[in-house]
Amino acid sequence: LQIVESGGGLVQPGGSLRLSCAASGFILEYHPIGWFRQAPGKEREGVSCISRTGLTLNYLHSVKGRFTISRDSAKNTVYLQMDSLHPEDTAIYYCATRPAYYSCSNYSSYFTSWGQGTQVTVSS
Repeated sequence: LQIVESGGGLVQPGGSLRLSCAASGFILEYHPIGWFRQAPGKEREGVSCISRTGLTLNYLHSVKGRFTISRDSAKNTVYLQMDSLHPEDTAIYYCATRPAYYSCSNYSSYFTSWGQGTQVTVSS
């Protein structure tokens, strides 16, 4: 079971990035997939999650209307589209999953498999 994030980088405020979470060794759509982020000196926080049924949840008020989670089952990949980025969105973004019989959650401790993370830096 492997998860690999990609798509991070340096972007100016107001810009966009699309993060990808590619899975191997398991069928991604059968599991809840969460995006988390961790800024320097801060705790890891849940950003968004997509359930097995396709229900999408955004956990941060600061990203509602700007971040969109989606899934491409054919590519076994989950995406996080991030628009109107703010400097406060700077963090390492992680993708994670938990066993299929569980639901989405914003608690990182509930997720058992993690990718290595991808750095997102929003700066002029």
